[in-house]
Amino acid sequence: MAYLFTSESVSEGHPDKVADQISDAVLDAMLTQDPDSRVACETLVTTGLTVVAGEVTTKATIDIQDVVRKTIKRIGYTKAEYMFEADSCGILTALHQQSPDIAQGVNEGEGIDKEQGAGDQGMMFGYASTETPEYMPMALAFSHRIVKKLSEIRKKGKDMTYLRPDAKSQVTIEYDEKGKPKRVHTIVISTQHDDFAKEKDMLKTIKNDMLTKVIPTIIPKKLLDDKTIYHVNPTGKFVIGGPHGDSGLTGRKIIVDTYGGKGAHGGGAFSGKDPSKVDRSAAYAARHIAKNLVAAGIADEALVQVAYAIGVAKPVSLNVNTYGTAKVKLTDAEIATKISKIFDMRPKAIVERLGLKNPIFSATAAYGHMGREPYKEKVELSYVTVKEDNSKKEEVRKKVTKEIEFFTWEKLDYVDAIKKEFKLK
Repeated sequence: MAYLFTSESVSEGHPDKVADQISDAVLDAMLTQDPDSRVACETLVTTGLTVVAGEVTTKATIDIQDVVRKTIKRIGYTKAEYMFEADSCGILTALHQQSPDIAQGVNEGEGIDKEQGAGDQGMMFGYASTETPEYMPMALAFSHRIVKKLSEIRKKGKDMTYLRPDAKSQVTIEYDEKGKPKRVHTIVISTQHDDFAKEKDMLKTIKNDMLTKVIPTIIPKKLLDDKTIYHVNPTGKFVIGGPHGDSGLTGRKIIVDTYGGKGAHGGGAFSGKDPSKVDRSAAYAARHIAKNLVAAGIADEALVQVAYAIGVAKPVSLNVNTYGTAKVKLTDAEIATKISKIFDMRPKAIVERLGLKNPIFSATAAYGHMGREPYKEKVELSYVTVKEDNSKKEEVRKKVTKEIEFFTWEKLDYVDAIKKEFKLK
């Protein structure tokens, strides 16, 4: 029986995403100076105000105000009329040291389990399918692409100059009886805009631009037809937006961040958390497994669940669900057993395998943490080192330029290992 499935995305100017990006910018600033930083940074944004709070343990010395203002400016909140603006908004900071009770369970050599333990209990999920080239659900992939396109147009400043930073998209896919994507059923786009004409004329201009300049560049023509439904700024006027329109909080867009409602989510948010928090690192590792599993031809769809006890290194469970799409004559439980032989899911091993002590997290904080293209970039780091001189120890800061890799959990670097374990050619 045919069915519909819908996913949404939001732009970098959405208030919750503004909060996520600030939290990850603070995390990256600390990792740039101290890769062993422990960070749990939460952000609240509202009219003319940013509040940064949380727990940190770090050798880094950073200017929180500068980090916050640069992030807001990069997003595009640079005009006083937005009522939330990079240079003028108030910034309150309430960061304090991480609880030593938690730290002893995470620090290697401390606590009951002497290995580096998980930063918290909980379950994390990774998902992949063959629906799109990036092995992501189609509805979410298209939703991300729409709001990202709006951002690109806005920042170029040559076309659709009325665009403001806040925007949302939603795509509904119609599936056939075999569960394969058939067509795009509905597209919803809501974009913040300047107050540039009468409401009726504004809506007409915006809708025409979305239908002629945005959607055709994102959605393949074969998936659109004369029955496709379009809702563009369905409430009408959308001038007031961003943190002035709604307050924003870190971690409120976890479904946008992951799989758009496909698969599952354990409930833990990502942004502002260093990789000792398995909410983040194990979710990335689970995606890494699921994507390589599907790319290796083991199944057309896979959901990987991993679960931890706080302070304990070894996961309490690893589960695989292929939704009946497995192409090997093994049960899902048997597939999970083989996967456990290939991927070391202890927190320290995950961090080392994926290079998660590098300042790579700001790039993840908008347009999804999954389904992104891995890339390398040279980054200037400023590590704190200990200098010994005449029996005196002195901490000094050493600047180094290092090429680091982003979105490592999206690499298809375990396909061969999986094929070998499953005896596939």
